[in-house]
Amino acid sequence: MFAALQEAENALENNEVPVGAVVVKENKIIGRGYNQVEKLKDATAHAEMIALTAAANNIGDWRLDKCSLFVTLEPCIMCTGALLAARIKTLYFAAHDSKFGACGSVYNLAENGKTNHKVKIYSGIYNEESKKLLNLFFTDLRNQQPS
Repeated sequence: MFAALQEAENALENNEVPVGAVVVKENKIIGRGYNQVEKLKDATAHAEMIALTAAANNIGDWRLDKCSLFVTLEPCIMCTGALLAARIKTLYFAAHDSKFGACGSVYNLAENGKTNHKVKIYSGIYNEESKKLLNLFFTDLRNQQPS
């Protein structure tokens, strides 16, 4: 999870919502990503999506069934769909997302049993550190807006 936090710091340094993700297979990071929505002008450029693509490219297969994803914020509906499609085995995330979270907060698509694949979920790892980065980003953003 520490590596995912480092990716989130990269996002923060690039004026992106500070979310980072890494895909791990056999205790080795095979994919990294951080939010790049603003940079790429792409609503799908979430940390998870970039990390999944990097991992698939690394191993030459879209099936990531022997992999885990570590991410600093609970995945949204789009990213949870990608986790299910990629057959991610285990998800570890730091902070819950009460507005868009699809792994327990608003929805629980990863474990609801309505798809042919389920993702095992663990949450709260480096929760405070992740929240601190998010709060820093959104506080700075609010301070930049004219009154």
